[in-house]
Amino acid sequence: MKPQDRFYSEGQSYFGPGENPLTETHCNVWDWDQLRMVKVKGTAKLFPPDEDMEIPVLAQFADHLSPKVCAVTVDEDGLLAGVSTDLEEDDTPFVAYLPISMAETLADCHTIQYSKLQELDRLGPGVDLSLYKDEFGIPHRVAFKFNPLDKPQRLRMAWDELNLLKSLPSHPNIVPFDRVVVEDVESRVIGFTTKYIPGGTLDNTNVPFRFEWLQQLTQLVDFLNLELGIMHQDIAPRNLLIDPDTNKILLFDFDWAAHGKNRLLEGRDDVTAVVFTLYELISNDAQFTSIPHWERTLDMVQNISEWTCNRELDSDVSNFRNFLNDWVTTRKSDDDLERYINAPSRLTWPDMPNVPDYNVPFELGKTSDGEPIWTTGPRFRRIAMEKGQYCFRWERPPYSQLLNKARGGLQ
Repeated sequence: MKPQDRFYSEGQSYFGPGENPLTETHCNVWDWDQLRMVKVKGTAKLFPPDEDMEIPVLAQFADHLSPKVCAVTVDEDGLLAGVSTDLEEDDTPFVAYLPISMAETLADCHTIQYSKLQELDRLGPGVDLSLYKDEFGIPHRVAFKFNPLDKPQRLRMAWDELNLLKSLPSHPNIVPFDRVVVEDVESRVIGFTTKYIPGGTLDNTNVPFRFEWLQQLTQLVDFLNLELGIMHQDIAPRNLLIDPDTNKILLFDFDWAAHGKNRLLEGRDDVTAVVFTLYELISNDAQFTSIPHWERTLDMVQNISEWTCNRELDSDVSNFRNFLNDWVTTRKSDDDLERYINAPSRLTWPDMPNVPDYNVPFELGKTSDGEPIWTTGPRFRRIAMEKGQYCFRWERPPYSQLLNKARGGLQ
């Protein structure tokens, strides 16, 4: 996992005027490494709005906190001044994972229990390299993808990606789906596995790029868009692998994918993405990745007269560009969207079922008369636990401890 990807902040909460440097400030920070939330407490002077200063502050000592710590207090210099294990300080959200018995679309999928997965590495936020042995004792190295956050969009994306991957026909340029991962107590769906491809992504600028890979990518996009009615919507070098066994390009990470008009986003069509991806692959110029998708146009790169080559290629840049331009011409026709919407083998699946856990009422507060205010819906994990609801726990030791343990075993 890249250090810059480890933490994200949910922002700053001020108990008074945000412009007053003495105002008490709380910041909830999610740690993708340890899969837990820590509340960082200080003042507005240290944590001004929208600057996320709490991330570098927590990063200084995150690996050294006890697993029981829910909150930390820091002084004006960002140094640790106190810790709290009070569960009332814990704002970790409750994630009501869907029981697999309620997921009719997954009934034909192979499953693997979470306890059977052996962690080998942490590849990125929500993605581990894992190992398990199947029913016949055969070991499998897999990428385990999971969502530990109770964000409606993330939960919806996880559901759609899982159903999409299990429905895709086998294809030589798509990372194969493997199994649904369920937790051990109530068999709730907490993620899925795909085959692990060790070849690395094309985000590595030292990997030479082949003309045949561009051909494979455009053919794959045509198949997804015009045959299955699927729009990947996130084609980029970081989502393209090279299979060392077949030497073919492989597309993965379908969490932004649309099926038909469902979740289709402006400016994220796959044809435009292929153009920007090829430009980046040839030039190693990533300046356009910072531009919002809805502001990107093909002319931005296609009208650049000369694409400076900064990567090893097996063919002249002109061959890549000529092929790309011819393909774009065939795809950017007036009826392309209609062809996508009316794809002959369009994949569909239902929306994620409502999880009954959120129907359990809990006390949100009290009225001015002291009467309890009851509500349903999302809640903190501590509240769900008070209500006797089952809570799957993701917390784990920091990666640095696993490395130290591994090194100790080799000595």
